[in-house]
Formats: sequence, structure tokens, C-alpha cells
Amino acid sequence: MADRVEGYLLARTHHEQARREAEALCARLPWLTTAQAEDVTRQYVRQRIDLTRTTMLHTLERAEQMRGEYEARYAALRRGLLRRHAAFACAVVACAGAAGTAVCLLGR
Repeated sequence: MADRVEGYLLARTHHEQARREAEALCARLPWLTTAQAEDVTRQYVRQRIDLTRTTMLHTLERAEQMRGEYEARYAALRRGLLRRHAAFACAVVACAGAAGTAVCLLGR
């Protein structure tokens, strides 16, 4: 729920920023009629929102791709670490067994 609220607030912020930019652009074009300025504002805001949406979707896709790459690398590192620990544990057990056998044989 919090993510949805955050997304809504972020979208509203982008929309208001686009509207302010469009109004600033129209202010620099004093020959536009009120209807033309409103149309330019509406078109500019729509174009900016579309651009923002496209950019966010590309960012989301790349983040998901990178997440998959990092998860695969993490799994590979984890498997390697587990193999090394298992090999070390086997070596310790083998050494302990050999040491125990040596003690038994020397004790006779």
C-alpha cells in the first residue's frame, strides 16, 4: 500500500513539474493565445509524462535484469563457498581419524 501511495505522489510530482515547465515555456511565447498556450501545455505535459513512463519502465527492466545477474552470481559464490567448507570439514575429519588411529597404534 505504501508503495502505491509513493508511486502516486511521485507521478503527481512529475506531472506538476511538467506543467510548471510548460507554463514557463508559454510565458516566453507571449504571442500565443490562451487556447494555444493551454494546448501547448497539455501537449508538453503529455509528452513529458510519456517520456517519464518510458524511462521508468526501462529502469525497471534493467533493475530486474541486474537483480537476476546478481542473484545468479550470489548463488554461484554460495555454492563455491559451501564446497570449500565441505572439503575443509572432510579434511579435518580425516586428520582427526588419522590422529586417533595413530594414538591407538602407538598406545599398544
